[in-house]
Amino acid sequence: MIVLLGVLVVVLGFATRRNPLLVVGVAGIATGLLGKLSPVEILRTFGESFASSRSVTIFAITLPVIGLLERNGLQQQARTLIGKFGTKLTTGRFLTLYLLLRQLTAAVGLQTIGGPAQSVRPMIAPMAEAATERANGGRPLPEKVREKVRSHSAGTDTVGLFFGEDCFLAIGSILLITGLVNSTYDTHLEPLHLALWAIPSAVCAFFIHGGRLLRLDRQLERELVTGNAEMAVAADGKDGKGGKGGKGAKDAQNEAGAK
Repeated sequence: MIVLLGVLVVVLGFATRRNPLLVVGVAGIATGLLGKLSPVEILRTFGESFASSRSVTIFAITLPVIGLLERNGLQQQARTLIGKFGTKLTTGRFLTLYLLLRQLTAAVGLQTIGGPAQSVRPMIAPMAEAATERANGGRPLPEKVREKVRSHSAGTDTVGLFFGEDCFLAIGSILLITGLVNSTYDTHLEPLHLALWAIPSAVCAFFIHGGRLLRLDRQLERELVTGNAEMAVAADGKDGKGGKGGKGAKDAQNEAGAK
């Protein structure tokens, strides 16, 4: 039982907000020493664990590639692409389409085709922002509205992956459940059974979250009016003497009142 003190190290490290990598490393070393392993055996265990799960470090390759693509105009091309669809493709409709695509790709095992680093930051979020800017008459978005669009873009990716991946037979969670149930309760549960029962949940998640995304357009419309009015008032305050700044603030406030 004394070996479990390594878990206490992890809890204390996270509670005090220490570096996660340092906390896990110290906990591993402490667990090894408490388990009467030699320093060489501890180092060998770290090496074997890293080699067996080296796919976790794949981000070390993908992040530089995505960075180079962004530097060469990937986000600008994404914004240009969304502008070619016209005014019918609003922010909510675009994110709803992405939700459907994310669920379908996750359901056939393509979990890593999307994600915050691979698709949301370089493509999905800029395209959603471009659709919102188009609804705003091409004017820059207020910071609150921009952050809201970005958060909904990331949330859509998470919902699509979470409810879509369980429809895939070979996903780790499905195999873990079937293996645990079959070995513990001496049954014969097939992965296909769990995958089929995950389909109704995925469909419900699409309609529920898709409805929230479609309502997002009306919310953004109201927040754009308020945000533009606040930006105009701030610009008027910097202007000092009124003039064009005062006129812009007055027009924005009149527009907010009309809405």
